[in-house]
Amino acid sequence: MDETEFWELIDGSREAAGDDPVEQADALVERLLGLDPDRIADFARHFESRFNRACTWDLWAAAALLLDGASDDAFDSFRCWLIGRGRHVFEGALHDPDQLAGLLGDFDEETDGDGEDIGYAADEAYEQLTGAVMPDLGLPAPPPEPLGDYLDPDDDAALAERFPRLWARFRD
Repeated sequence: MDETEFWELIDGSREAAGDDPVEQADALVERLLGLDPDRIADFARHFESRFNRACTWDLWAAAALLLDGASDDAFDSFRCWLIGRGRHVFEGALHDPDQLAGLLGDFDEETDGDGEDIGYAADEAYEQLTGAVMPDLGLPAPPPEPLGDYLDPDDDAALAERFPRLWARFRD
């Protein structure tokens, strides 16, 4: 599976679900069930690779700003949700999390930002198809700490300075 096919599966599932992350996870599982187990594992590798790339202090702070706080688990779910938004949003946020102010449409912190189920879609499809758990993907271990310089998500002044567009849109 190449990167284009990966993103096509993500985009197709999001469009089918009307941007609802829980329904997107279900739609993604359905699409993955049409693939053979090796291709599902390829999809999982693409997903995990992006999940690990998104483990940065800047994205964690942006998630905390958007969600009014973000624990470890909430940040994991946010990264899954971010991948689920598609390549344009994901890459834009990775390049500069402040771009999320313009990349996101309506955002409801109660329903948006939580894509935990999207993160389990490949595992669920693989298990349904084979009756076995997903094998080891052979990827490097995730970083022990987020990449980049730490930014305190409770420091409003630092958040406003680092993310002026996000701050203006979601906190002012």
